[in-house]
Amino acid sequence: MTSVTIDRVHLRQVNLPPKVVRTDAIQSFVTQETILLTLVCSDGIQATGYAYTIGTGGSSVVALLKDHLVPRLIGKNPVHVEAIWKDLFFHTHATAVGAMTSLALACVDTALWDWRAQSQQLPLWQLLGGAQSKVPLYTTEGGWLHLSPEELVAQTLQAKADGFKGAKIKIGRPHVSEDVARLSAVRNAVGPAFDIMTDANQGFHRAEVVRRAKAFEGLDLAWLEEPMPAEDVSGHRHLREHTPIPVAVGESMYHPMQFREYLEQGACSVVQPDVARIGGITPWIKTAHLAETFDVPVCPHFLMELHVSLCAAVPNATWVEYIPQLDDITHSRMKVKDGFAYPPDTPGLGIEWDWQAIDQRQENHLEIKA
Repeated sequence: MTSVTIDRVHLRQVNLPPKVVRTDAIQSFVTQETILLTLVCSDGIQATGYAYTIGTGGSSVVALLKDHLVPRLIGKNPVHVEAIWKDLFFHTHATAVGAMTSLALACVDTALWDWRAQSQQLPLWQLLGGAQSKVPLYTTEGGWLHLSPEELVAQTLQAKADGFKGAKIKIGRPHVSEDVARLSAVRNAVGPAFDIMTDANQGFHRAEVVRRAKAFEGLDLAWLEEPMPAEDVSGHRHLREHTPIPVAVGESMYHPMQFREYLEQGACSVVQPDVARIGGITPWIKTAHLAETFDVPVCPHFLMELHVSLCAAVPNATWVEYIPQLDDITHSRMKVKDGFAYPPDTPGLGIEWDWQAIDQRQENHLEIKA
């Protein structure tokens, strides 16, 4: 069989404003800097991967790709996904482990998996294992921190009416009583048969998060997400020892070994790898299978258009997070029915890019070739 080669690579950055105001305990979501990487291969397949930031660093990711990673792709066989990931990781070892390098790696790696799935005429979720044909869906789009209790109740009731099986409420108001009032109002409105997730976005210190977790008991919360800085593994273990509420972590971790440390120390109940922030599909799948060996569920952060396929691929994924992010630059939409997300049945990632809209919105467009 003739060997396939990567002949050219296109790099684009498209800035997408959020559809609603998004705030949490430590930041606001200003704009989604979407970095797109397209491989043009000798077999005629064009494969696109992507990553994102929430407002800063997008141009730095593009520069890292242009100057250091993409030139090493030209002439490579795209079938060698593991070899390419390892080569690029060690080539940028001075800047790893960290967000910028992982985001750049994710652009390459997701494009490689798009090529692999297209070349085998399989949807990504089937190529990676095909463990489940649908995954429960919860929404975060109505739970932002600036919303009043009345607005939270109205939006969560609407989410329930729309068929969602759960909703995430941001926490981290100045006083614990405010968080309790917000969560209690939502719980009283939606009843017991609806899951409420909470997210502190790393906003608490050890003593305060134990205090708040104690105050939240009785609200039947699905989890307490990112309660402290992600680097504080022992702090999360301490929290787990002091609350029955499941502790979720992962969106601010950038390598599978960081998840291994949490799992080994019993410091989390739920893992939430973000395919862009962990460095692509290759390390995401490793992390999901690692979590399975600890009997820990996977509920990934953001990127629903891609995570729906990854969740369907593995048996221990229990939720997809609903936050629309690509509607302005895609023709495809994630299939949702009766509170479940369904993976696409088209070969590749299953994302149909609107290249005309991308061309109109892109901040830059670079082509790299031999």
